[in-house]
Amino acid sequence: MRTKKYVVVVDAYSPTRRLAPHFHKAGYDVIRVQSTPETPLVYRSDFDLSPYAVNIVHDGDINATMAQLEPYAPEAVIAGGESGVELTDQLSEAMGLLTNGTGYSVARRDKYVQMETVRAAGLRATAQLLVSSPQQLAQWHADIGGRVVVKPIRSAAGDGVAFCDTPEESVAAYHSILASDSVFSARNEAVVAQEYLAGGEYIVDSVSRDGQHHVTDIWKYEKISANGIVDLTTGIRLLPKCGEVQDRLLPYAANVLDALGVSHGASHLEIKMTPTGPCLVEAAARMAGLDIPYYSQQCIGEAQLEWIVDAYTDPDRFAARWKNDYRLTKHFVSAMTVSHIEAPLRSYPKMSRLRELESLHDIRMLVPEGGQLRRTVDDMSCPLVVNLADSVEEVVMRDFGTVRYLDGPDFYEVGEELLWLHAHTW
Repeated sequence: MRTKKYVVVVDAYSPTRRLAPHFHKAGYDVIRVQSTPETPLVYRSDFDLSPYAVNIVHDGDINATMAQLEPYAPEAVIAGGESGVELTDQLSEAMGLLTNGTGYSVARRDKYVQMETVRAAGLRATAQLLVSSPQQLAQWHADIGGRVVVKPIRSAAGDGVAFCDTPEESVAAYHSILASDSVFSARNEAVVAQEYLAGGEYIVDSVSRDGQHHVTDIWKYEKISANGIVDLTTGIRLLPKCGEVQDRLLPYAANVLDALGVSHGASHLEIKMTPTGPCLVEAAARMAGLDIPYYSQQCIGEAQLEWIVDAYTDPDRFAARWKNDYRLTKHFVSAMTVSHIEAPLRSYPKMSRLRELESLHDIRMLVPEGGQLRRTVDDMSCPLVVNLADSVEEVVMRDFGTVRYLDGPDFYEVGEELLWLHAHTW
């Protein structure tokens, strides 16, 4: 008689390291499947495999991977990261498990197909072009006018996203994207151009079971214009479940999930609230990154981590609670610092000021002292993440403003040979 129960997580890396322990608490061992023979560059850091009963590296042969999984009779296959979404769909469908299926798999990964799928469902979707030539792109930009966004069709974390005010800028971005690899170490083979959406940008994180979508957390991006990026993220702020904006976002978000065939598991939507209503930026059929599920859990009591386990292992509990609203016990902002130079970093001279902030929860040093600063152009190139939490919202927002104030020319001590450049290029 089998005593152990198993679930599979595809592409569990550091951003989703907290998921396996939650399945362990529910009585399940976790099998890790890596969707590519080589680890993507963005994940090439020390990763602890000890929480996983088995580690299987997929070589492209779906039957071979299924044969390796068969002895364990897993009860679920779950996407741990963006790169694992399509393999998750393939495995779960082929093994007869709870699945979103492969019918809309491409729409859940390809940004162009995704937007057209949302549009075909009768929902608001951005105007866009799948670029086939620089001449076509230049003409499209000239015709649409104003600012446009040019980005790879498959990437994440703001990688390769360019805000372009002229056709010439769009063409330059197109060439740059095609000449580079994505954050998942795959060559960018296609580019999409989209109209620029004005308005606040929000995150809606959910977990679904049988088409019932439970919203676990909602966040608002805080942005500045810097380093040639019009909307550079400098923070994300946790919002209550209910509110004027939230009440407009959530019905649209649920309709997007339905349009993309997301009936089961975690999802992460980024939506702009434009003057004419909500419009999708991007959707992902996996849990949020940036450790958002963990921080949401600290301020709500439970979030995607707990709800994913319920969705796959306790459907009755999920069904009984999925309509429940969440309530904040703490307010939270994740503040991200911005470097404007490429330089060897000696130290953070104002670190002590950060540690004195009343609402400080923790500091994540993405560029350690002695490391290399990069110009911050996306979520992956910020030097520090300063997490703030307090029961009083005003305390958190005051400290967030203080972080932004401190993050200036004197925030980074760099190598002597670059001090003059640092002083004269801010």
